[in-house]
Amino acid sequence: MSRESHPSSTAADRPAAVLVGVQLQGVSDDELASSLDELERLTETLGLRVVGRVTQKRRGLGSANLLGEGKLRELAKYTGGPGFVPSFMVPGSHGAAETEESDGFEEPEEEEEGDATPRAVTVIVDHDLSPTQLRNLEKVTSIEVLDRSMVILSIFQRHARTREAKLQVEIARLIYMVPRLREANAGADRQRGGIGGKGAGESALELGRRAARDRIAALRRTLVGVRKEAETQRSRRSGSETQAVALIGYTNAGKSRLMRGLTNETLYVADQLFATLDTTVRVLVPETRPRILISDTVGFIKNLPHDLVASFRSTLAEAEEANLHLHVLDASDPAMREQYEVTRKVLAEIGADKHPRLLILNKCDLLNGEQQSALASEFPEALLMAASVPEDVLRLHGWIRDFFESSMEEETFVIPYDQQAKVGLLYEHCRVLEELYEEDGAHLRVLAPSEVLKGLRREV
Repeated sequence: MSRESHPSSTAADRPAAVLVGVQLQGVSDDELASSLDELERLTETLGLRVVGRVTQKRRGLGSANLLGEGKLRELAKYTGGPGFVPSFMVPGSHGAAETEESDGFEEPEEEEEGDATPRAVTVIVDHDLSPTQLRNLEKVTSIEVLDRSMVILSIFQRHARTREAKLQVEIARLIYMVPRLREANAGADRQRGGIGGKGAGESALELGRRAARDRIAALRRTLVGVRKEAETQRSRRSGSETQAVALIGYTNAGKSRLMRGLTNETLYVADQLFATLDTTVRVLVPETRPRILISDTVGFIKNLPHDLVASFRSTLAEAEEANLHLHVLDASDPAMREQYEVTRKVLAEIGADKHPRLLILNKCDLLNGEQQSALASEFPEALLMAASVPEDVLRLHGWIRDFFESSMEEETFVIPYDQQAKVGLLYEHCRVLEELYEEDGAHLRVLAPSEVLKGLRREV
């Protein structure tokens, strides 16, 4: 199945990138491969194509070079860099004691004369790098190096649409960049600092850091106002006798496509990670009485940068206040179970793990009958479906309607003929099961939540 994120151009037209992963103790080969597969999809979402992978087993991530000497040379073959860091930059650290293994992953090929394949222009590392590691890898490779957090930040920055999302991403980006700016300029500052270390260079650096802190503070103040507006909108909805459903799940599980099917709305749908970042709220279609609102929340992902977790907590407010969670999983993804646990963990952290929940195993049209039967046995309470199949979406619509109606109450209202305008009030807020006209007026048997009926008794 193609994961192409830029259909307007061929894969060969996109800049090349090479992935780097470290297999730590306790991490299996399958787990490493799954993590790199996800990193490759993040890389493709960023508009790059992956031309190779360099992996190594190590005891930790503390080395100033991240990789051993042999793997650094292997990485440099993809990039044209020198393949080593000058020893004066990394005192006492050569990685000789570390274990180096190829782990069966793709090895770089020697570049033949006349080969038109471009070298990698970016190194993508499946870990968060320290400023020193980032600088050293750039020296080794002579090209741009991005760690996992920077890749995710870049994708978020491209895909943010609403003011709130843009503010959140900008705050997280500045927090990420401040220590790296300090490290990048440290050498120049020392050279210009003069006796006592207090010179023009250090002053300029401090001014830059202060400007970044001031900018973060200003953005946070603006964000407070934007969030208050969003909270006001949510409070209006919560007080308007509507039922709320939140679509939650790992990124690229198919939430947006499912949202489009349930609401008949034209929403952006793409087979890539973080295609949508902003919470969208729409009415379930065909409409029910009372109305049911569906919200599509931002996708989850493992090892999300800490500052983004803090920044995007508000996008999960819809999930916290929803009456029902539809937990969507990509049933065709081998890492589905791990993704399931990541989502449940984050929901528990924000106190939204006690809501009624329907587990949806999406994209089952990509599985054979045997695989579907195995999933049905493993997850007996789940709904197996495909958001691309209208009949499956209609079946889910009925399940949602039945869920809310199961807690509703029946009541019969008698509307005198001189107050027929109130019949429309009942149709607006209730599901009318039966309507009879007797001598004393219209008799309507309705189904609605108890709170709605309580309000209607006062009105009618």
